Amino acid sequence: MLSLPGHAPPLSDHFAAEGYLRLPSLIPAHLSEELKREAERLEKLAVRRDFAMAATDDSPRHMTTLGGHTIARESVLIPRLYGDGELLAWLGTVASLPVVEVADPLERHVLNILHRPGDTHGAHTDDYPLALVLFIEAPDDPADGGLLHYTPRAGALDALRTAAVRAHHRSGDGYLLRADTTAHRVTALRRPGARRTVLNFAYTTPDRQQARTSTASHLYAP
Repeated sequence: MLSLPGHAPPLSDHFAAEGYLRLPSLIPAHLSEELKREAERLEKLAVRRDFAMAATDDSPRHMTTLGGHTIARESVLIPRLYGDGELLAWLGTVASLPVVEVADPLERHVLNILHRPGDTHGAHTDDYPLALVLFIEAPDDPADGGLLHYTPRAGALDALRTAAVRAHHRSGDGYLLRADTTAHRVTALRRPGARRTVLNFAYTTPDRQQARTSTASHLYAP
């Protein structure tokens, strides 16, 4: 379903060192069109969020979101893609972890949409070890914002001020992040009309099924 790269051992070494793995052209063209139609339909059910997240040093959230519980009810495609056996096996090999699906329906697969100037997903780490992010839409020009900033081997949020790596992705791309120990954020959109629409697939290990924080409920609960 996804265009997963081969040569897993070199990818695993890179991911272990960086906590981040770029996955260009992860979504094949036919699937990209299907996911775009699905996202447009689901966006009608999404909820606008504008607040500072107290648990992450009051970092801002200006975005439109849809939680996994609603996606599971309204979509066949996205849950099927999330639970694909080939994908789970590949993630386990690259991350060198016994990767399983997240049991919590709220956070397992979510839709995050930035679509206004100033929209941003502020500094944070995730509750679960792995985040696979699929870009349904993204600004072509890095100057338009919506960039991933992350800190290799650093989970402290203040490290983003001094040691962040910048990553630009295009529609159809993806990336894998060791999201629980890598501080990260998405920079603000800077141009009217620019959009960043992503699916975030969270994965965990059998001993990590309990979320460490309640932050996801602020972003994705009805």
